[in-house]
Amino acid sequence: MPFAIYVLGLAVFAQGTSEFMLSGLNPDIARELNIPISAAGALTSAFAAGMIVGAPLMAVLSLRWPRRRALLAFLVAFMLVHVVGAVTSSFAVLLATRALGALANAGFLAVGLATATAMVRPDAKGRATSVLLGGITLACVAGVPAGAALGQALGWRSAFWAVALICLPAVFAVLRSVPAGVPATGTPDDRANDRPAGARGQLRALRSPRLLVVLLLAALVNAATFCTFTYLGPLITEVGGFSEDWVAPVLALFGLGSFAGATVGGRMSDTRPMLVLVPGGIALLAGWTLFTAAAGNQVVALLLVFVQGTLSFAVGSTLITRILYAATRAPSLGGAFATSALNVGAAAGPALGGAAIAAGLGYRSPLWLSALLVAAAFVTAGVAQAVRSVRAARGMRASAREDVPASGIAERPRA
Repeated sequence: MPFAIYVLGLAVFAQGTSEFMLSGLNPDIARELNIPISAAGALTSAFAAGMIVGAPLMAVLSLRWPRRRALLAFLVAFMLVHVVGAVTSSFAVLLATRALGALANAGFLAVGLATATAMVRPDAKGRATSVLLGGITLACVAGVPAGAALGQALGWRSAFWAVALICLPAVFAVLRSVPAGVPATGTPDDRANDRPAGARGQLRALRSPRLLVVLLLAALVNAATFCTFTYLGPLITEVGGFSEDWVAPVLALFGLGSFAGATVGGRMSDTRPMLVLVPGGIALLAGWTLFTAAAGNQVVALLLVFVQGTLSFAVGSTLITRILYAATRAPSLGGAFATSALNVGAAAGPALGGAAIAAGLGYRSPLWLSALLVAAAFVTAGVAQAVRSVRAARGMRASAREDVPASGIAERPRA
């Protein structure tokens, strides 16, 4: 695996830390800036919205740039808005930096996925993808708890400075290690023009119904993941009976499982994707269902936290890899739409879980919602397969009807 891909993973680690670290910093931000805690929560919403919109938008805007230039532009912009966020005393400015940081993050991840998969053999996209997704999972394991601890010790601004400082070596490493042009393993347009095909050509390539189905499946599975992960803290304390001191270790345990799942899933998705998607998806559905019933058992709950983190990211990373394989004619926008699918799920899942809790359904409700979302993914896949089978059967019958007259004329004896 080229060293440059691990450099991209380091940058994704910094960006993932920024995306999730506010969950432990919002109370301090609200207190210092004299705003309601609900307003501080808008900082997370702004980042999620920026990620969803930003991935395809930034990918289109950067299509005519060499990929190293695009990566550097997005990474430097991400670093600078964190510097501004660390020094501002205005909530409006801080909110703007979160939205702009999300746009830069989305653009970097979209271009980074296209760059990483173009730097490896055509049959190694899964392994390259797992390195970048591994940066996100490591952010959950180490970056977010470290950011929260740093914020508690030195104030929330120190966490913003830390993210900016982590980006600095990544900037120099991208400059030194990522090739200036598109690697030779890119598409013919890449090699000839030092850039992928234009936006219209890539959008046409993304109209495949099968690709759209996989995007929907990725969004549903990720929504299931973050529906429970977002409320894992109150779940284990209010239902599982753990003390508050257990929250950080349990979140880290889920993150460790996520890292293991992304790593294993990334390696298997290149050669045996259905072995991950079908048995892994069934196990994921069974796990969320079992977790709903056994959340009050501390031993079982701890085991399932790790198992569900592993299965969620194994299945999720495999779906992302399948998107990239299906979008070989649209490498930049394929990565962008994969990024958007992930973040649609990351925004929809917590919203659904929060609505269920607010409706008085209890802290177990995100668990059964996660099970329903995975079940919806299976139903979607089944309907799509049925539609493909019906269309294939109709095509075969139409072809047979066209062949029969021709065959009859050819074989009819002359008078």
